[in-house]
Amino acid sequence: MTVTPSTRPIGTVIVTGGASGLGAAVVDAVAAAGGTPAVLDRAAPRDGVAHVLVDLSDSAAAARAVEELVEQVGAPTGLVTAAGTDACGPLAQVDTETWEKVVRVNLFGTVAVVRACLPYLEQTRGTVVTVASTLALRGMSDATAYCASKFAVRGFTHALAAELAGRVGVTLLVPGGMQTAFFDGRTEQYRPGPDAQLNDPAATAGAVLTALTQPVGSEIREMLVMSSGESSWP
Repeated sequence: MTVTPSTRPIGTVIVTGGASGLGAAVVDAVAAAGGTPAVLDRAAPRDGVAHVLVDLSDSAAAARAVEELVEQVGAPTGLVTAAGTDACGPLAQVDTETWEKVVRVNLFGTVAVVRACLPYLEQTRGTVVTVASTLALRGMSDATAYCASKFAVRGFTHALAAELAGRVGVTLLVPGGMQTAFFDGRTEQYRPGPDAQLNDPAATAGAVLTALTQPVGSEIREMLVMSSGESSWP
């Protein structure tokens, strides 16, 4: 009797936003599992990690960066689009360029990197993990750009999964708030309160690893991962 393995090797995983936050936690998780992480980010990741510096709000630059990274590490078996940004404030008080850059990074950057990686992921029967947010499930005041971009990532991912069924694995990650620098630099009203329960990004990265190591033909379509005290869901 042939036994199907419960997991597959982690392989080479491209991580956007891999220099900090959830992306850095995914890089560490991939390396600890014996895989090869490779990073696309505006800042360099920790020492020893292959990377290309790129502004993901520029779709053409993002596509070129993927090709440069593949030249360094080879064809990816996984992609995690963890890069993200925000612009808090009422719509009328957030200037157009700032608002639209959130969408360019969070949505267009995700799409550009996925598009560039697809030929390689089809070869390797790899997996894409896109990163949305609990604010892809419900709107919040003073977060119109972020909500719009993350709702769009969720819709894009659902459509992508239907389009690539049987060829490339597609997982949507919906994380709650995490203990990262994402909230740094905000005014007090837009920071988590002193009683906020934020998840360890390493725990969320562990869930990503589970999605990436599913055997070919098995996929985790959508994951909600958060602190047990998270208030943004349900």
